[in-house]
Amino acid sequence: MEENKKKNSYLFNTILSVLLGLAVGGILLALIGVNPFSAFKVIILGAVGKPKYISWTLVQATPLILTGLSVAFAFNTGLFNIGAEGQYIVGSLVAVIVGALVSLPPVIHPIFALACGALAGAIWGGLVGLFKAKFGINEVVSSIMFNWIALYLSNLSLAYPFLRKPESDNSYDILESANIRILGQWKLSDSGRAFLKSHDFLKGFMTPPLNWGIFLAILFAILSWYILKKTTLGYELKAVGFNKYAAEYGGINIKKSIVTSMSISGALSGLAGAIMVLGVSGNIGLLAGQEGYGFNGIAVSLIAANSPLACIPAGLLFAGLTYGGGKLNSQLNTPSEIVNIIIGIIVFFIAMPKLFNLIRGRLKKKEGVKEVKENE
Repeated sequence: MEENKKKNSYLFNTILSVLLGLAVGGILLALIGVNPFSAFKVIILGAVGKPKYISWTLVQATPLILTGLSVAFAFNTGLFNIGAEGQYIVGSLVAVIVGALVSLPPVIHPIFALACGALAGAIWGGLVGLFKAKFGINEVVSSIMFNWIALYLSNLSLAYPFLRKPESDNSYDILESANIRILGQWKLSDSGRAFLKSHDFLKGFMTPPLNWGIFLAILFAILSWYILKKTTLGYELKAVGFNKYAAEYGGINIKKSIVTSMSISGALSGLAGAIMVLGVSGNIGLLAGQEGYGFNGIAVSLIAANSPLACIPAGLLFAGLTYGGGKLNSQLNTPSEIVNIIIGIIVFFIAMPKLFNLIRGRLKKKEGVKEVKENE
């Protein structure tokens, strides 16, 4: 009963935060001389107005869902994984090495590359957990440092000719056998082009690099929820986060749980990086992680109230706002950065649950007084 009340409270706070964020964003738009309704129309239609836009929104939502899951999983176990960006970068790096330099059959190759990317992220996150478990180093400090180490490690790797394409700032492209785009080869064939030419909706939907990553993101969101809610492992990890002394008294290995939690969290971010390499970019460059998917995952997790399943709609919302908002500049001559302000305001309000609980309490109190007066 108490848990249902908390869920309803989180849902109320999140919806109210989104509405308030949009309202404040509308006020800012009005202050700079832009019609808020026209701007929001551009954002919505820019995200879902055409099959191509829907496809691009799904593509951009995929890494956000996974990095949001990464942060949410750690938070549910009492840890703050601010190193999702670094785990994303090492996942990308390892995936491009395996995808470009290792020859494997078409079906096995992408699975192996994705697994290696996730493993790299797991090791990167696990090291942060190990430092906390063994030496008491705060995971926030160490994970921030690991973000920079990952960035420069990626850039250093591109200094070597085995990986860096000649006369380029990018790595070699992955082999076609490692590609995870949906119907990637078929779309380029004569029959595929002829079919898509006669089906406008499918042509628009399949033109962006839509890949199997969105299905993996949804699958791992469900799996993360199941682990945390329905398994002994999840119970132990949450128990350590809730009260490590009580958990230790109950026979739970605290140090092992911390490392395990950060490893799982890192694996999710590493998988996000691998998916973007194998399904979208096909390579990495010197500006690894410039999209900021790892840092944006923190915002996604906060919008989702750290719920694994809620990371799916939160990631879609974030992707829709950023992708649709990118069209504000071209259509209304309005800075697209206004979308980042809106997202920031949404997160700001979500971080103030006591304010909304106070508002709910006042509203319920007024309703109770009104009912008493009517009964009298």
